[in-house]
This record gives sequence, C-alpha cells and structure tokens, in this order.
Amino acid sequence: MEQNPTPPALDFVATIEVEVSETIDIGATAQGIRRVAPIRGGRVAGPGIQGKVLDAGADFQRYPTADLALLEANYVLELEDGQRILVENRAVRSADPADLEKMMAGQQVDPSRVYFRCVPYLSADDSGPHAWMNRTLFLGVGERRPEGVRIDVFRVR
Repeated sequence: MEQNPTPPALDFVATIEVEVSETIDIGATAQGIRRVAPIRGGRVAGPGIQGKVLDAGADFQRYPTADLALLEANYVLELEDGQRILVENRAVRSADPADLEKMMAGQQVDPSRVYFRCVPYLSADDSGPHAWMNRTLFLGVGERRPEGVRIDVFRVR
C-alpha cells in the first residue's frame, strides 16, 4: 500500500531585516560574477525573540548564470536578553535576468517575481536559553530590498 508522505510543518520564528552597505564588486571570475555585501546592522523580531543585527559579517554572492544568485551570509544577532546568535545562511535567489540586474543595481523588484529561499543555521550558547536553536533546522523566505534583505525564518517541526 502506497502512502503519500506528510510534509513537515513550519512554525514562524522571526523576521530578520539586514542592512547592508555598498556592495563590493569582485568581477567575473571562473565561478561567475562575485560580489560581497558588508552587513552593517538591522533588527530581528518574532515571537519571543527581539534584538538587533550587529555590524559584523557579510553576504558573499555568486552569480553563476544570468538568472541565478547563490548567497552565503554570515553575521551575528544580539537578542534583548544579551544572548548572541551566529547566523550562517545559504540561499538561492532566482529571477528573470533583467530583474536580477535591477536588484544588483540596488533597485526594488516585485518579490513575487523572485524565488528567494534559504537555510539559515543558527548557533547559540549551548548552556543558554536559546540552545534549542543548535538542534533545529530552519528555512527562510527572503526579499531583497534596496537597503538590505528581509528574511522570514521558520522552524521545521
């Protein structure tokens, strides 16, 4: 008897709004166009989680084709309770090449025209109140804005 698998449920954890400064263009490399966006701050807010994004880290971007961006962002959250969380986020952003060019130029593109999904890994002090993050898989939905990135983060149950 064949059964349809049950997909995992998702619980909303927080929205992270990351502010970036001017992107550093590396150029066309053997791996595609490379860019680095320094992370300069922001905020995090969700049920039971409030805080800020520290001025530490960067988003390392690779554009192997005209319609695809592969992103690796590493940065730190500081929650209102003083706990710090390391975020290591891997993302895929895909859109029409003209829309990706607009985003690279700092212009707003309708988020419904862009596939932007990510897998953020959150590391917390293992003896602190957020140790559960170390044992949890998260998924996210992103949106590129002219001033930075918004990521809605969900816990996979």
